[in-house]
Amino acid sequence: MGSGAWLRLLLTLGALWGIGAREKVLGILGEATFLRIPRELRERTEECGEASWKKTIEEPLKKKFLLKISGGNYTEFEPERMRFHKEDFSLEILNTSRDDRRLYEYSVSKGPEEEVWQIQLEVFEPVSDPTIRILRRESSNGSCSLELRCSSERGDEVSYSWASRDNGTGTGGICAGSGGVLNLSYALRSAAFGCVCTASNPVSRRHAAFHSQQCGAEQWDVPKVRTELLVPLVALGVIVIIIIIIIVVIITFRATRSAKCDPDPSQVTPASATIYAQVQRVQKPKGTVPNATPLSCTTIYATATGPPAAPDGAPRSPAGSPTPRGCSPLSQEPTTVYASVTLPVA
Repeated sequence: MGSGAWLRLLLTLGALWGIGAREKVLGILGEATFLRIPRELRERTEECGEASWKKTIEEPLKKKFLLKISGGNYTEFEPERMRFHKEDFSLEILNTSRDDRRLYEYSVSKGPEEEVWQIQLEVFEPVSDPTIRILRRESSNGSCSLELRCSSERGDEVSYSWASRDNGTGTGGICAGSGGVLNLSYALRSAAFGCVCTASNPVSRRHAAFHSQQCGAEQWDVPKVRTELLVPLVALGVIVIIIIIIIVVIITFRATRSAKCDPDPSQVTPASATIYAQVQRVQKPKGTVPNATPLSCTTIYATATGPPAAPDGAPRSPAGSPTPRGCSPLSQEPTTVYASVTLPVA
C-alpha cells in the first residue's frame, strides 16, 4: 500500500471520527517553524484551487483563518507573523512564541467534500549549557565518595543522563545513571576518569564533563565566572582603587597643611609674661678697673616686677619713662627677663 493510499485511509477515518489526519510538529522558541502538508494534498490543491490554513483558538469551538487560496491567488491574514510559501503550500511562523502552541488545519475543498490535515504544534525552549557541581565529598580508607549535580539554567522539559567519557579507564559503568544527581564511589588509587552529563529536551541537547582527580578538584565547587562578566568586574575594581588613592592623597595633603599652619603651643610664650632683652654695659675709662677679665657673655635670668606702688596704693611709673601708646603699664605680676650682658673690655 502506497503513501497515497495511507493518506486517503487516514483522511477517511478522520472524516468518520470528525477529525482530520494529525501530525505533531516541534517548534523552537524564538526561531522559525514550518508547517508542511503531504505531497498528495499539494496535488489536490493544484487540482481544486480552493484551500485554507486555520488555527484553533478555543478548541474545538472557534477557529481563525490564517490564509485562503482561491483560483491561484491567496490572502494572508497575519502577514507580520506568518509567511506563505506557494511553491509547496507550507506556512512559516517567523518568530515562534509559546502562544503559537496550537492546533493548525490545512483543508482542501472540492465541491461538497473537504479533506483536512491537522498539525499539533508543540513549542520548547532549548536547553542551555549545563554545569556540574559537587554537593558532597567524603574520603576514607583509600576510597572517595562524591555526589554530583548537573543542572541547566534554561530549557523546557529538561532530562539528564550520565555516561563515562573514556571507556578504557577500567571504571566500567561507574558514571552510568539518569537524573540530575549522580553518586560516585571509587578507590583513590584508580586512574583518573571522566563523567559526562547530557541535558536534553525534544528540541536540543547539551553536554558537560567532570574529571575526577584525587576525590575531585576544588574548582568544581565554585561556579565559573562568565567571560562576559569578567571585563566589567575588572573595570569596577580599577575604579574603586583609583577612588581610594584619591581619598588618601586628599587626607594626607590636608593633614600636612594643617601641621604647617598650626605651631606647637609648647613653643609659644605669652608676650605679656616673657621679656627677651640684651643689655650692654657702658664701657668705663681705662685704668679704673684694676683687674680686667676677658670678654665674656653672661646670661642673667631675673624676675622683674613693675615699679613700686605709690603711697596711695596705685602703681607708679618710673621717672622719665612714659608709657608707650597702645600698651598698658606693667602690672605687679612677676615677669621673667632673659638678658644677655656683655662685660667691659679691659
